[in-house]
Amino acid sequence: MNGKVALVTGGSRGIGRNIAKVLAGEGYNVAITYNSNEELAKEVVKELEHSGVKAACFKANISIKDQVDNLIREIEKELGSVCVLVNNAGITKDNLLIRMSEDDWDSVMDVNLKGAFLTTKAVARGMMKKRYGKIINISSVVGVMGNAGQGNYSASKAGLIGFTKSMARELASRGIRVNAVAPGFIRTDMTDSLKEEVKEAMLLNIPLGYFAESEEVSNLVAFLASEKSDYITGQVIQIDGGMNI
Repeated sequence: MNGKVALVTGGSRGIGRNIAKVLAGEGYNVAITYNSNEELAKEVVKELEHSGVKAACFKANISIKDQVDNLIREIEKELGSVCVLVNNAGITKDNLLIRMSEDDWDSVMDVNLKGAFLTTKAVARGMMKKRYGKIINISSVVGVMGNAGQGNYSASKAGLIGFTKSMARELASRGIRVNAVAPGFIRTDMTDSLKEEVKEAMLLNIPLGYFAESEEVSNLVAFLASEKSDYITGQVIQIDGGMNI
């Protein structure tokens, strides 16, 4: 077991939960954040501990600086300094431009983009002292190609790509690698609830002809977190079955 500490924001459900599980399987002690469902977060912690690692969950609104700073202090006390950060937390509030409220725009940008800025800034100092760290930002294929009805979400994920590239340049001299993963349609509880005709329409745009499982994204994240990817930084890796060829 490697004993390194990984922080996965939004790690209590969906892709984040699976990323946390795969990292725990690789020997990382894992901290996850959650927004409201403490019971579910504690359930994830127990699941992670079955891998023989330390795990902990923390309630935090990652768009608020004081909460993020306190989060990192608590993780350092309980698990140690973070060497892998996975900026996974994100929300959607989809609507067409003319129907989208300012609050819907602001809340998505706050969580998806400002949250990544705050968590990255909070862990960067410790990584710089160690002259090593891995930061993996979970973007989206719509951040690359756009999507009608998701102007706020697409903009936040595109912003995350620009942030990734800038931080890769800024932090490389301190031994910190920063990359982004841009998933396409990933099978989760949320996507499983979509109507069949919606799923069929989406499949027409995927050359491989099927939806990915969360494990496929998680395995890529685990690779980027490992020393096997030490010469990779500033990259945006699409895992979308060919949606954006």
